[in-house]
Amino acid sequence: MSTVAEEEHYLAAHLARVDEAWPSGVPTEAWYPHGQRPLTEYLRAWARQQPDKPAVIFYGREVTYAELDRLSDRFAALLAAHGVRTGDRVAVFLPNCPQFHIAFFGILKLGAVHAPVSPLSKPFELAYQLADTGAETILTLDSLMPVLRAVKNETRVRTALVTSFADMLPTEPTLPLPEMLKAGKVACPDAIDLMPALAAVAEPPPAVRVGLDDVAALNYTGGTTGMPKGCIHSQGDMIYTAATNLGIAAPVSSDTVALSFFPEFWIAGENGCLIFPVFGGYTLVLLSRWDPVAFLEAIQLYRVTNTGLPVDGAVELMDHPRFGEFDLSSLRQVRVVSFVKKLNLEFRSRWKELTGTVLAESAWGMTETHTSDTFTTGMQENDFDLRSQPVFVGLPMPGTELKICDFETGALVPFGQEGEICCRSPSLLKGYWGRPEATAEALRGGWLHSGDIGMIDESGYLHFLGRRKEMLKVKGMSVFPAEIEAVLGQHPAVNGSGVIGRSDPERGQVPVAFVRLNPAAAATTGDEIRAWLGQRIASYKVPDIRILDELPMTATGKVKKGELAAFLE
Repeated sequence: MSTVAEEEHYLAAHLARVDEAWPSGVPTEAWYPHGQRPLTEYLRAWARQQPDKPAVIFYGREVTYAELDRLSDRFAALLAAHGVRTGDRVAVFLPNCPQFHIAFFGILKLGAVHAPVSPLSKPFELAYQLADTGAETILTLDSLMPVLRAVKNETRVRTALVTSFADMLPTEPTLPLPEMLKAGKVACPDAIDLMPALAAVAEPPPAVRVGLDDVAALNYTGGTTGMPKGCIHSQGDMIYTAATNLGIAAPVSSDTVALSFFPEFWIAGENGCLIFPVFGGYTLVLLSRWDPVAFLEAIQLYRVTNTGLPVDGAVELMDHPRFGEFDLSSLRQVRVVSFVKKLNLEFRSRWKELTGTVLAESAWGMTETHTSDTFTTGMQENDFDLRSQPVFVGLPMPGTELKICDFETGALVPFGQEGEICCRSPSLLKGYWGRPEATAEALRGGWLHSGDIGMIDESGYLHFLGRRKEMLKVKGMSVFPAEIEAVLGQHPAVNGSGVIGRSDPERGQVPVAFVRLNPAAAATTGDEIRAWLGQRIASYKVPDIRILDELPMTATGKVKKGELAAFLE
């Protein structure tokens, strides 16, 4: 363990490197247009200043700032009428829809705790999360009521509210509707119908004083193994994350129009769909799910300026036969996330040629940190970021500190050497819900010990090498699955991959890459892929190749590596 003096010296040295490396023209301070106040106060302020501006557009249904403020007030009053009090957890079991926004802000206005649940959850998963949060109130979709009914008697839920896509769709949609949105409303006599109940609310919501430090959300970790843990986050965490992102990584203006399909139950979707637009006072065009044609039509119709998507989505768009039909000239900022496919020079060059905009990697971050602890904005000149790839994730946000420590001893690791990424920031989780031992293990001395392997180079940039539990030792050499996956993503026939290890009596471990091929590509064998890799990475890193029709995926687009082990047998 390093001394306090050693840590202070290390952090000062890192800050000096960050200052020197800071990109020209990129702001250096967080941006608070309405000051450091709860997000709910931001909604009220924008509702006064721009009441008729659309806050959310959902397939043509526009919800203005004034309407969102009014409906979320009514939702807070409705919850209060059914016994919800400050600190109570309210489960939100919904896919993307405007009702999610109404619920989110209504819960926060009441001082209750937003507890989102993946709409892809099976009964066991829903029961687990309801039991873990102790939620007594839930809002769900009519088509998801069978999942709730299957487990309701095993939980503490006593009030169920239900809504339908049909409740918030326009008569004439402006974008192609996914099939699930076309279904008619389903009667649910065992639940309270949300929209009529909101219309009937006569009393204003209780006057509740909500502070930045009050618990606001339980965001569950989306790990690929083990049961999820609820990360305790406050409105202060939300505000800091928004202020740094919109002030530095992706500045916005009064004419910003964002487009997102990221699941709103997920921390990245919560940020990009629920928090950032209301913090910045701009319009969000919301899709219920990924649809390449709807995505392209939305950009053209609503003159979208900012969007984000996985690298896989960007590649799918470029390969789409209708890509060239749409006017994408309004785009200014496009952020991507490297989950299965990794951002590379070819993808960036092709996208720039087709759209005139630059694909930039988003950040390093975790559910525990409220995400987005670093940024890569301004680091794309001459593809500096990608030439430092496959693991370049940029510089820390102002107010966020990073250090690299030895996993075993906790001692500081010199710049340029790998170890555990540790993070200290204003948006760190306050603990894991109901798990004091896990909290004590992860939060030590004010630092989150992430379990991620990383390196801070001599210039101060952070490099991400993967999860510690995923690192392989091949004849004593460290092999990082993230690196192999990044290189595989550049192969024209590879549509996705996940790398794990298998035991080997001579080499200790051997990397094994499970690969999903691009159906449109020419027939490719595992031996051909191995030979291609052998020209690009050291021989000890070249994996065995197993080709699968589909990769097991989490709801947030990550490969379930725990399930890949079954294919080793």
